[in-house]
Amino acid sequence: MPLLIVIAAILLLVVLVTWCKLNTFLSFLIVSILMGLALHMNISAITQSIQTGIGKTLGSLIVVIVFGAMLGKLVAESGAAQRIAGGLMQLLGPKYVQWSLMITGFIVGIPLFYNIGFVLMVPLIFTVASRTGLPAVYLGIPMLASLSVTHGYLPPHPSPTALVTYFHASMGMTLLYGMMLAIPAIVLAGPVFSRFLKGYKNVPSQLFAAKELPENEIPGMIPSLFAAMLPVLLLAFTALAKLWLHEHSTGYEIAIWLGDPLIVMLLAVLNGIFLLGLRRKMPMKKVMGIMDDAVKDVAVIILIIGGSGALTQLLNDSKVSDYITATIMAQHLHPLVLAWGIAAIIRVCIGSATVAGLTTAAIVAPVVSTAGVNPNLMVLATGAGSLMFSHVNDAGFWMFKEYFNLTVKDTIKTWSVMETIVSVTGLLGALLLSLFV
Repeated sequence: MPLLIVIAAILLLVVLVTWCKLNTFLSFLIVSILMGLALHMNISAITQSIQTGIGKTLGSLIVVIVFGAMLGKLVAESGAAQRIAGGLMQLLGPKYVQWSLMITGFIVGIPLFYNIGFVLMVPLIFTVASRTGLPAVYLGIPMLASLSVTHGYLPPHPSPTALVTYFHASMGMTLLYGMMLAIPAIVLAGPVFSRFLKGYKNVPSQLFAAKELPENEIPGMIPSLFAAMLPVLLLAFTALAKLWLHEHSTGYEIAIWLGDPLIVMLLAVLNGIFLLGLRRKMPMKKVMGIMDDAVKDVAVIILIIGGSGALTQLLNDSKVSDYITATIMAQHLHPLVLAWGIAAIIRVCIGSATVAGLTTAAIVAPVVSTAGVNPNLMVLATGAGSLMFSHVNDAGFWMFKEYFNLTVKDTIKTWSVMETIVSVTGLLGALLLSLFV
């Protein structure tokens, strides 16, 4: 019976978000309250669980998410992304223009929230398409595959960061493993798959034409790369340092402190303010304006994560999570396949990768300690499942269709297939990696 109640709650969440078009945060709260009542929880205990769940979840994540949005917006608005793309195209040459855009998407996509990255990077694709005469879809899929993978797989993006907390994983190791899986996923969904897309000659809408900054107004290549990649460098360095240093040494303690997500993102933002803003004589008022806009951009995602935290806490406080764990373990499914499958089903039903990942975590998190699976790989498998087959209920699907001026059918044959390749490759990579870690 408890399992049926949880399934009914998830179905209700899908109906409220997709059919009723209700705000996702409100939907999470309504579903949490109704599920608590159905599980015969005390009324006051239900509201206490909701408040505790929201507080616990956002307490450790909100700073990372907000700082990540600030850094990403600064990288894009300052022209650093434009510099990285131009430098890579010069380095790799016109023959490998797709690879240049793909690598740019990966570098810039790490700190840049997905929807913001889409809007800010797509005009760059159109500029390159007009310069080279190559189809915009052919050039765009590799960059957008990179943005999608970083959004689903890698901290400090909101969903992977939240999943790290839910599964008690290491952010540094998740990032390292995630990059190992991201490379083949991006290559297969990008340059390899897009070889079949040269026939899409659709002319993008002029409404989304790029506004390029003059060369003398954008930062240099080294500052641009360093600003965008500093979170990755710090997390990777501290994760490796902890493997080499003695556990009780001063160096080990410093590595733990520097590897804390809050410290990583704080240092990255301060570095970005200086390198991409103040060092280039950008007024502090303008820099702060960019950061204020970034906070507005992620306000909705913060509420969604808080709502998922409420649902998770209710599952724990009602003890139904223990029942679900026992039921799942009796099915003898590999935990990585289970997490991927649940996330994929919710993604196809509800459209949002973030909601799919966080809802799945609420269901399968207790399985991690019982099954003995690597928690970092659980983050990646869940993240990969949350990217599965984007279609008409996903905002990204419609953004791609309108920006690239495609029909719904052609959007499914390009965008939806790309997302599916990314998702399946992530699962296969996580299963393969589980044989060694």
